[in-house]
Amino acid sequence: MRLYRQTVEDFGLYAGMDLDDIRLDKLKTAAGEMSAKMRAVRIVAASSVSKGDLERRLVQKGEDPQQAKAAVAWMSEMSLVDDRATAEQVVARCIAKGYGITRAKQALYEKRVPKQYWDDVLQDYPDQIDKIMEFLESRLGDEPDEKTVKRAIDALLRRGHSYGNIRRAMQEMAVDSDELPEG
Repeated sequence: MRLYRQTVEDFGLYAGMDLDDIRLDKLKTAAGEMSAKMRAVRIVAASSVSKGDLERRLVQKGEDPQQAKAAVAWMSEMSLVDDRATAEQVVARCIAKGYGITRAKQALYEKRVPKQYWDDVLQDYPDQIDKIMEFLESRLGDEPDEKTVKRAIDALLRRGHSYGNIRRAMQEMAVDSDELPEG
C-alpha cells in the first residue's frame, strides 16, 4: 500500500505498529482518497480539465469511482477546477489555431465541458476568414489544380470551418468555388 506523508501523520503510523481490521480498513480508505486527490492535482497541474474530464481520467488511471468523485469535489471546493475557465481556454486555443466553430464545439465535447457554458464562450467566436485565407494561400500556391483545391477544402472542413466561410475566403482570393455547396 502506498501512503502519502499526510496519511501517515493523520494515522500516527510508525514502524512495527499493529493495526486492527477496522483501523486498517480506515487506513486503506484514507490512502485511496489521498491517492485520488494527489493524482487529481497532478492532472490539473499538467493541463486545464473540466470536472467531468478529470473524474473520467482519474477512474481511467485506476482510482475508485467514488474517490474520484470526492477528489473532483475537493478540487472544486478549492477552486482548482473550473468548467467555465476550461471552456474559455479551449475556445481561445481553437481560435489561436485557426479552427472553425464546429471544431471548437468538438474540442469542448472532448474535454467534457458541460453544454451550459458553450453558448457563452462561443458567442463572440470570430469567423476566421483571415485564417482560412492564410491556410489557402499556404496550400494552393500560384496555379492550383482542382485536386489541390479539393484537398485544401477538405482540410478546412476537418478544421471545423463551414462551406459558407470557405466559399467567402475563396471568392476574396479569386479562387473558383463553384463546386462548393451553398451555406
